[in-house]
Amino acid sequence: MIKPQDANVIIGQAHFIKTVEDIYETIVSTVPNSKFAISFCDSSGKCLIRTESNDNELKDISIKNAQNVGCGHSFFIFLRNAYPINILNQIKNIQEVCRIFCATANDVEVIIAKTEQGRGILGVIDGNSPKGIEKEEDIKWRKDFLRKIGYKLNG
Repeated sequence: MIKPQDANVIIGQAHFIKTVEDIYETIVSTVPNSKFAISFCDSSGKCLIRTESNDNELKDISIKNAQNVGCGHSFFIFLRNAYPINILNQIKNIQEVCRIFCATANDVEVIIAKTEQGRGILGVIDGNSPKGIEKEEDIKWRKDFLRKIGYKLNG
């Protein structure tokens, strides 16, 4: 996958042509100052990649990933100035959304199956494998980090 280091990605599956518009409206109403792009691989009718965005660079990246993965009814959301945690539950509650494969800032590999009919996402590799178990200094770093970025109260 192509992903800028300063962006997050959400990969999912949906089932209807209005997916991109509904996701766009959900993101802009949840985190108005975010920059984002959505591409959706429609898998019926003309089978077009449908896209909406408020950021041209992210739009190009979103389209390239949709083309490279090329799996029916998959969608790709790229975010800046927001994190998946800010919008994930709202995205899951969109009627067309069937599933979320990942929501991450990590590098991602998409595992694809191909048949005569088409292609489908089996799953994703999100980041790296664990390298150990956190120790006291790691716990302290985690707790400090969450407070530094405003997700936990100081105290």
